[in-house]
Amino acid sequence: MADNLHRMQTGRAGEAFVAQKLAADGWKICARNWRRRSGEIDIIAEDGGTLVFVEVKTWPGGRLEDLEYVIHREKRRRMIGLAKTFVAEHPEYEGFFLRFDIVFLGPEKDGMERGIRHLRAAFTE
Repeated sequence: MADNLHRMQTGRAGEAFVAQKLAADGWKICARNWRRRSGEIDIIAEDGGTLVFVEVKTWPGGRLEDLEYVIHREKRRRMIGLAKTFVAEHPEYEGFFLRFDIVFLGPEKDGMERGIRHLRAAFTE
């Protein structure tokens, strides 16, 4: 139970870090932790005329390369369905190009900045 709580807190802290970074880069954060029965999108943001659905994966122990195996076909299918639901519920985004990004966030060690890998357009429908 304590491990799950720690993992959840680590994930939320990572999502907050990434949202701040995206906002600092000029992105408009539209929603965070947007949920429906079928799942959750960590961050939904505008990057120019593109609506970006961002999955954040925080990996406090281990290599960023290992994390790339976590986003499997079912997770991608679920994110695409959630994105369609979001746009249907928010007609102001109709006509926007949709993009699916994955941000891998490594640990902060010895005062060094966190490792971050932002895969833009990581997958498509």
